[in-house]
Amino acid sequence: MGSVNNEEEMDQIEVKWTKEAILYVNGVRKVLPDGFAHLTLLEYLRDSGLIGTKLGCGEGGCGACTVMISHYDKRQKKCVHYAVNACLAPLYSVEGMHVITVEGVGNRKHGLHPIQETLARVHGSQCGFCTPGFIMSMYALLRSSQTLPTEEQIEESLSGNLCRCTGYRPIVDAFRVFSKTNDALYTNISSESLKEGEFVCPSTGKPCSCRQKTASDTDTCGESVTCGKSYKPVSYSEIHGSTYTEKELIFPPELLLRKLYPLCLNGFGGLKWYRPLQLQHVLDLKAKYPDAKLLVGNSEVGIEVRLKRMNYPVLISVMHVPELNALSVKDDGLEIGAAVRLTELMNTLRKVVMERAEHETSSCKAFIEQLKWFAGTQIKNVGSVGGNICTASPISDLNPLWMASSAKFQIIDCKGNIRMTPAEEFFLGYRKVDLARDEILLSVFLPWTRPFEYVKEFKQAHRREDDIAIVNAGMRVYLEEKGEEWVVSDASIVYGGVAPLSLSARKTKEFIIGKNWSQELLQGALKILQTDVIIKEGAPGGMVEFRKSLTLSFFFKFFLWVSYQMDVKTSIKTSVPSSHLSAVQTFHRPSVIGSQDYEIRKQGTSVGAPEVHLSSRLQVTGEAEYADDTPMAPIGLHAALVLSRKPHARILSIDDSGARSSPGFVGVYFSDDVPGENDIGPVVADEELFASEFVTCVGQVIGVVVSDTHENAKAAARKVHVEYEELPAILSIQEAIDAKSFHPNTEKCLRKGDVDICFQSGQCDKIIEGEVHVGGQEHFYLEPHSSLVWTMDGGNEVHMISSTQAPQKHQKYVSHVLGLPMSKVVCKTKRIGGGFGGKETRSAFLAAAASVPSYLLNRPVKITLDRDIDMMITGQRHSFLGKYKVGFTNSGKVLALDLEIYNGAGNSLDLSLAVLERAMFHSDNVYEIPNMRIFGRVCFTNFPSHTAFRGFGGPQGMLITEHWIQRVAVELGKSPEEIREINFQGEGSILHYSQQLQHCTLLPLWNELKLSCDFLKARQEADQFNVNNRWKKRGVAMVPTKFGISFTTKFMNQFLSHCKAILAGALVNVYTDGTVLVTHGGVEMGQGLHTKVAQVAASAFNIPLSSVFISETSTDKVPNSSPTAASASSDMYGAAVLDACEQIKARMEPVTSKHNFNSFAELASACFMQRIDLSAHGFYITPEIGFDWTTGKGNPFRYFTYGGAFAEVEIDTLTGDFHTRTANVILDLGYSLNPAIDIGQIEGAFVQGLGWVALEELKWGDADHKWVPPGCLLTCGPGNYKIPSLNDVPFKFHVSLLKGHPNVTAIHSSKAVGEPPFFLASAAFFAIKDAIIAARAEAGHNEWFPLDNPATPERIRMACLDEFTAPFASSDYRPKISI
Repeated sequence: MGSVNNEEEMDQIEVKWTKEAILYVNGVRKVLPDGFAHLTLLEYLRDSGLIGTKLGCGEGGCGACTVMISHYDKRQKKCVHYAVNACLAPLYSVEGMHVITVEGVGNRKHGLHPIQETLARVHGSQCGFCTPGFIMSMYALLRSSQTLPTEEQIEESLSGNLCRCTGYRPIVDAFRVFSKTNDALYTNISSESLKEGEFVCPSTGKPCSCRQKTASDTDTCGESVTCGKSYKPVSYSEIHGSTYTEKELIFPPELLLRKLYPLCLNGFGGLKWYRPLQLQHVLDLKAKYPDAKLLVGNSEVGIEVRLKRMNYPVLISVMHVPELNALSVKDDGLEIGAAVRLTELMNTLRKVVMERAEHETSSCKAFIEQLKWFAGTQIKNVGSVGGNICTASPISDLNPLWMASSAKFQIIDCKGNIRMTPAEEFFLGYRKVDLARDEILLSVFLPWTRPFEYVKEFKQAHRREDDIAIVNAGMRVYLEEKGEEWVVSDASIVYGGVAPLSLSARKTKEFIIGKNWSQELLQGALKILQTDVIIKEGAPGGMVEFRKSLTLSFFFKFFLWVSYQMDVKTSIKTSVPSSHLSAVQTFHRPSVIGSQDYEIRKQGTSVGAPEVHLSSRLQVTGEAEYADDTPMAPIGLHAALVLSRKPHARILSIDDSGARSSPGFVGVYFSDDVPGENDIGPVVADEELFASEFVTCVGQVIGVVVSDTHENAKAAARKVHVEYEELPAILSIQEAIDAKSFHPNTEKCLRKGDVDICFQSGQCDKIIEGEVHVGGQEHFYLEPHSSLVWTMDGGNEVHMISSTQAPQKHQKYVSHVLGLPMSKVVCKTKRIGGGFGGKETRSAFLAAAASVPSYLLNRPVKITLDRDIDMMITGQRHSFLGKYKVGFTNSGKVLALDLEIYNGAGNSLDLSLAVLERAMFHSDNVYEIPNMRIFGRVCFTNFPSHTAFRGFGGPQGMLITEHWIQRVAVELGKSPEEIREINFQGEGSILHYSQQLQHCTLLPLWNELKLSCDFLKARQEADQFNVNNRWKKRGVAMVPTKFGISFTTKFMNQFLSHCKAILAGALVNVYTDGTVLVTHGGVEMGQGLHTKVAQVAASAFNIPLSSVFISETSTDKVPNSSPTAASASSDMYGAAVLDACEQIKARMEPVTSKHNFNSFAELASACFMQRIDLSAHGFYITPEIGFDWTTGKGNPFRYFTYGGAFAEVEIDTLTGDFHTRTANVILDLGYSLNPAIDIGQIEGAFVQGLGWVALEELKWGDADHKWVPPGCLLTCGPGNYKIPSLNDVPFKFHVSLLKGHPNVTAIHSSKAVGEPPFFLASAAFFAIKDAIIAARAEAGHNEWFPLDNPATPERIRMACLDEFTAPFASSDYRPKISI
């Protein structure tokens, strides 16, 4: 063993340090060299070729990087297994441990693990980028469980994993078979003993008979499917961590025997990493390096280093110091070492609650509940008690509870002196604590509570699960009986999120101590709280009125809760009315239950069958490759962008000297270095590749730096100094309208009838006017933008592999900026990890930026954006402003609509005009309106250019419509559903752009939806619940949709300005062994396009699906293809492939007619011997579409997809929290090409839509958010931007496809599915509004009110007017929104 005693910096520390570091990865021993202290575990794994572990966000917020860590715990004397975020774990923190990645769980060559197999079979993987993370979270749970996990434990283990594609339901169903609900798994019934035809349903966990039948070519079988295709449960011994089988990697024996040594290692930039093993070693190091950072899980320091660019030269890992990991139960309380992990704390607290007297554990129960929502499982597995305390975040969930619970902190200095300080006195200011430079936190003492002492936790966040708090609190009261009264003997009220530190409401505390527990105490305390907790206007974080109201709501809830506890135990005068009980009852979320109902219409061998995604087995094993997984040549370089920091400015000078002297620097390139043209743009060339004179948004690309590593490139790019002359910026749609800031030639108008005459004629009994604010949305595809560009033949050719929905656009951009013909540029895309429109046009400029240094240096260059940069610069869903005037009769019939709609395009046009046009086309939704005038403009704003997103403007247009429909209902005292039905379009209706509806299935679909959800009964039950509950309300709503299918952009049409056809190409090759290779112009991004296209080919040739293979999308195989977008890809590319197959079949026909062949392989060989060409290029043009804006007439859509959804929600009126209790969705998809994949698309779209209408809020630096720098995006990562998690899925999620309505206008009578279901999530939004209406009615407010989307807790709570909002906001208060 080496020693560093002789090193200068260690001459004062008498301890033998070593640099010898090892770890095991998937059973293979690895020696870690010195110098890697700056690396994360994820970087090491991926650099080692283990690419199954993905980089999704880099901040531990998405779970794509999840791996399992195993090590021998000497204190517990057993091996422990747990999931961690590899993106945050420092490499050396896992020294002496066993790391298992998805590759170590199972693979296709040696067999899939049961977890992988079940997820693949039940359609739980779509784009597949998040899939390895889910596999590893579940695997770690099973390896760590001594008994079978419950469904609740399974869902909790997945709390740190995000999925943007599936809607989570199939993932939960897949993993449910491993839980206790599976009778076969815990009653000693083996899978073999199940009767033939029986299998365990993942929804119910019991043997059931809903196995799908095999349909013949002519069979039609409809069934209500509550699970995916049948699969057998696995016995627990196969996945039990303590039992070794050939499927499991055992814990390496060497690590059991190996002694740990103190580590002293180094990293880039002089970084020093220490791992002491004794407390004295820690104290000695702290004396030597007073500013050193102590860490356990790196969950905070890692974020500070990566996102906040903080520099810590010395890091001390204390995770192996016994004194800091002590956790002991004592007579007077619980002593918790500062390095104790949060998961361990939670497990201990649960054990304590079970074992000790109930009155002693009130604070323990509060901590358990708060920890449940604290963070994802991976973070809790490594995050420490002391780390959370000493970070002193003002929104820490635990610090208010430590303070309220009278906890004491034990502090030790470098000389060994120990002192105790109350938690209430420990926090001094913003991230400042009562610790001297030579002191560390040793432990925390949590006292037991006394009889009639109550501690309660509170937290409200944007999202319940794995989210930082908006406001949280810890409250405690100790009551003593004096005569017939209960008097407050002691109390503590502490809030987080209301000040720079966790704040004790001292005046309120002093007021209630000594007073009787009564209504008088409550009212007096609420008044004092208003002055005790002050949040100034413009305070960081915003939402001032909401945060103030929460301080009152939390105390009111606490008062009710304590009164209820006392009421149960003893007689108390302040009993809680039954209608108030819902305010204090702890919410326990039931497990997700899903059902899927569809018919199977098989055509040929494969079309119509619910086949599994072709890449599913690759995805569940981590073997599926994405752009960033492509290995780089040794001479390869990494690119990082030089970005504007101003929303609008003139560039005065650029100083790149700092970058040039940066480590690993190779080159930096600006506009003058572009070999070809610097002007770019998908429709209009109104953008610059590199800004030359002006910047028009924060995040605009000014140049590109290339270095030897990704981190070095980013560091060099940050050192490029740009001097600006700031210019006025337009930072909202309204500012653009006021300044007449519009993109040129974007004014559009559609007319039907005469709205002016209708308004003036007196036909309308009522006329209403109003505004609708529609928020934007981040795509949040799990795979960030990535491209690898390289040259061939000395730069004569350029090739690239890109994560894009439009390879042809990459080809065009790169050829344009390099001055090369398109024939010399090739773009390939294997698959992408989600796109949703965000990789249709906004990915091309990134590939073009990387191509410049690659071309000039003749070296491969890879560019992969970090999540925060990706979100900041690549654009989002357009926000909209709608101004409506609607005339209608007293019966509810709408007669006239005058609508102005504006979208915020950002600093370039991109696809914004087409988005606006689709919004205008969809502004009738499904309603017959005789007189319409729709005026639209595209606003120029100083934000990054917004772009396509699932629905492409249609959802925004329809949401505006449903807003005024709901208002009409309020004005007339009718239900919105009644108004909708009165105004339904039908067969033959002429739309406001002159297209006639044909094959309209709206009415039968709507009636089936009403029947399936029993709407009248649901309405009555919600009303009855609302009568019985004052502080929780339920709402219901039904919403229809009609979505037009086709591109609405002319540039998609072969780049000919007057061409009206959408085109698709395909290449089909038949080989002599009977297998078929298909290449087409569409991109697989999780939507199952390749699977459906392969099914078309398989049925065309009457061969098994396994005989068809689709490798990649490549511009040198199929040229000039349209982007994969607009939900039309299955229609287009399926038809193109069918065309190619039919050509080959026609050539084969003479041979087929003369001979009988036993197999397709024999036929193919015979045709080859007859010199018949077995390759064909297929082509498809969408017929009969086109629109003339000069006349306002035409057929912009080939057909329409109809749908409807019912939703029931429950809201907490005191906090704004909500749950979707039920969602019923039904869509008309004709005869589905693959109903299982289509169901997955519907569920994923609905949950993504739920994010848009209720969770996901973009916050920009604008006039309403002055605490954010102008033009900057605050919500640029999973820390601040919250997409739906598993906890947000409807409790009951039912999806069905309309039966018996083939679509005569598309391939195999099918319909497009990707975008139409997205808007149906608005049913949840209007159900929320319905619940708010009930809450407002109790406060005497029955008037109409606006509710903007997303309906965040802030908007829900502030709309529920009551005595807790009245002190801070008027009845017409409208929370601020960035649009």
